[in-house]
Amino acid sequence: MASRGSDPIRRPLRVPRLPAPKFPPVLSLAFAWTLLWAASAVAQPLPPVPVPAANPITPQKAVLGKILFWDQQLSSDHTVACGSCHLTEFGGADPAVAVHPGADLIFFNADDIFGSPGVVRRDPGGAAIADPIFGFNRQVTGRAAPNFFGGSWNFEVLWDGRASTAFDDPITGVNLIPVDGTLESQSLGPILNSVEMSKDGRSWGSVTSQLAFVKPLVLATALPPDVAAAITAFPTYPDLFNAAFGTPDVTPARIAFAIATYERTLVPDQTPWDAFIAGVGTALSPAQQAGWNFFQGASCAGCHRPPLFTDSRFASIGLRDIADDIGREVVTGLPSDRGHFKIPTLRNAGLKPSYMHTGQFANLLNVVRFYQPGAPRFFPNLSPGIPVLFPPGVELPLVDFLQNGLTDPRVAARAFPFDRPVLAAPEPAGSWQLGAGLAALLGLRAARSRRRGC
Repeated sequence: MASRGSDPIRRPLRVPRLPAPKFPPVLSLAFAWTLLWAASAVAQPLPPVPVPAANPITPQKAVLGKILFWDQQLSSDHTVACGSCHLTEFGGADPAVAVHPGADLIFFNADDIFGSPGVVRRDPGGAAIADPIFGFNRQVTGRAAPNFFGGSWNFEVLWDGRASTAFDDPITGVNLIPVDGTLESQSLGPILNSVEMSKDGRSWGSVTSQLAFVKPLVLATALPPDVAAAITAFPTYPDLFNAAFGTPDVTPARIAFAIATYERTLVPDQTPWDAFIAGVGTALSPAQQAGWNFFQGASCAGCHRPPLFTDSRFASIGLRDIADDIGREVVTGLPSDRGHFKIPTLRNAGLKPSYMHTGQFANLLNVVRFYQPGAPRFFPNLSPGIPVLFPPGVELPLVDFLQNGLTDPRVAARAFPFDRPVLAAPEPAGSWQLGAGLAALLGLRAARSRRRGC
């Protein structure tokens, strides 16, 4: 995909290989307890992906889900696929840079968000209409696209957790999956979202009738071998659904089942860290081992708990004014959840082009520095464990571990099962969005870092 496959803004942090730093004596009994807890809890491989009994994994369903995930024809104007905002080689996130004005609806100030370009707003008939914020340009999401690889193990996903473990048929309301249906719940939301993929008032009938008459992935090129073989054998979506489910009916529940099945096959468990804990002592460099040693002994591992490198909870790290985005409270209604967001997995974090739900940090070194004492921070509803005390010389080894020790080389190289087709370039989002996004990344991130705490 031309506009997203190349990212002029991403500047990968080149971390030198450093000798292991010498740590000072343990600072407290609490620190020592955390170290002992982590050491006993983390040396284990990634667990199997939970699979709901109602949606077992089959090759036919997985390849159908892969086709649907990467097909721009799933959007109402044929410009955006699920994968447009979740490119595998960028750690399941979006390298495109677009600016959302934030809660104050004023562009180019300190509360701007670096989100994903969606679709031009269209009326129910499909005609382009002026959006109050973005005009006739492509709309932009109000939060950065999260890494979707870690969702297979979570009971709630998305930044605010609104996609839950129970999945109901969107047509009948009947519960189809009582537990472990998080991926099914999440997969359907963007398709009817008028910012991400949909015209106003789009219905599931419109989605399924559209799929019944289009050629799968006709807009894409360089199809992966498994996808090309499936489309050759089953050249229409009804054929593909028949192969996966036994009848040709195209339904939203089946769309969800297929996409979720595909996502459950994307298990990034071949990182250097996975080899290291399996007994390959040289899989991590000395510097990466030093970063890992600090990580598991600090409060980092309390929230980003191995082997998932998340504990699947929600937390507030004081990133920004709670009034800008109340986060988890939208879902639960609890004031104690105000400003709390999903703790993301750190697997493949080194491939991401931006960090946090605002997309405001451009590399992992800036992220690490934000967690340290003295960083600008908003304190209401702050979660325990923030800030993190860093001994001298640990910054770069930690970044090296996060950037390289937790990256699955198959994900970085787009190797099976993380391969994908090349998507057609969508219409440009408008130079005022993408061009200004470059200026924003270079300037507004620095401006926001100077905002005072409260």
